[in-house]
Parts: sequence; C-alpha cells; structure tokens
Amino acid sequence: MREIRIALSKKKLIFGFIGSIIFVVLGIQFILKPVSYVSFLYRNVELIRIVGYASLIFFGFCLIYILCKAFDKKPGLIINENGITDNSNFTSVGLIEWSEIIGIRTQQVMKTKFILIDVLNPEKYIQNSTKFKATLMKGNLKMYGTPLSITSNSLSYNFNELEKLLNTEFNKYKNNH
Repeated sequence: MREIRIALSKKKLIFGFIGSIIFVVLGIQFILKPVSYVSFLYRNVELIRIVGYASLIFFGFCLIYILCKAFDKKPGLIINENGITDNSNFTSVGLIEWSEIIGIRTQQVMKTKFILIDVLNPEKYIQNSTKFKATLMKGNLKMYGTPLSITSNSLSYNFNELEKLLNTEFNKYKNNH
C-alpha cells in the first residue's frame, strides 16, 4: 500500500510560538495598562482592554495548541488508499475516507489559503468532536459549506504542491470506493 506522509513543520511551529508569545504579552499589557496605549486612533481605554482580553484568550489557546503539536510525533497528513488522515490543525478529525469525500477545493481569506474537503455527511464529523471543536467546525460549515479544512501552515509542505497532491490522489481513488 502506497502511503504519503507529510510531517508537521517544527520551524513553522516555532514561528507561531514566538508570535503567540508576543501577542499574549501585548494582551496582558493592554489589560493592565490600557492608558499607556491610548492614542489619536484609539482613545477608548475599555476598547483597548477588550482587545487585550481577546488577544490573551485567542493567542493563549494558540500557545497551548502549538506546545501540544511540538511534541506530537504523528505526521500532519497521511494520504493512502483509505483516504486522508488529517492531524494538521485544531479542527482535524483524523481519517476522512475517500468514499466520504465528494470534492476538494481551495479557498483564500486575505492572504491565507486553505483546502476545503467537501463530504457526504458533514454532521458526522461535527458530532464526533469536542464541544469547542464542534463550534469551530459549525462555523466553517456555515461559511464554506464544509467543516473540514486543511492548511499547510503547520505542514512541511508547499501549499500549491499540497493542493495538486490532494487533487491527484482524490481523482485516483474516488472511483475505487
């Protein structure tokens, strides 16, 4: 059985870790000393404090996730005759069987590209997730029509090459299942 394994990128995780630490520290500063950040554009101390809390919460979760991924020995993505096993991001669901996949497409939001995996039964993947993860997946379903997405942000692989690879493998296996 042919299997393609794509590792998680430790270098990308380190950059994400450093960036998250910076935003956590800034968030704490915004919460503790919002007056120091009052300027011509941002005069509202409460708004600065709210931004601080949002930054602390979001990037705090990012830090925890990155720390977990840094010690994760599993590949970020496995592609074989069974399907795509995704371990690349927080909303990863594990194995997505070829027989469940009805399409693969690319979406771009600002400068970030990601691959959307359209499946026969999106609810199946949402129901098998934790409450927090399911909430994020429902948001993806509402915005993009599928809860499943893959990005190369945490993978040791170029996005365009990943897009080609997934489409090639999908076209190869879709008729076999």
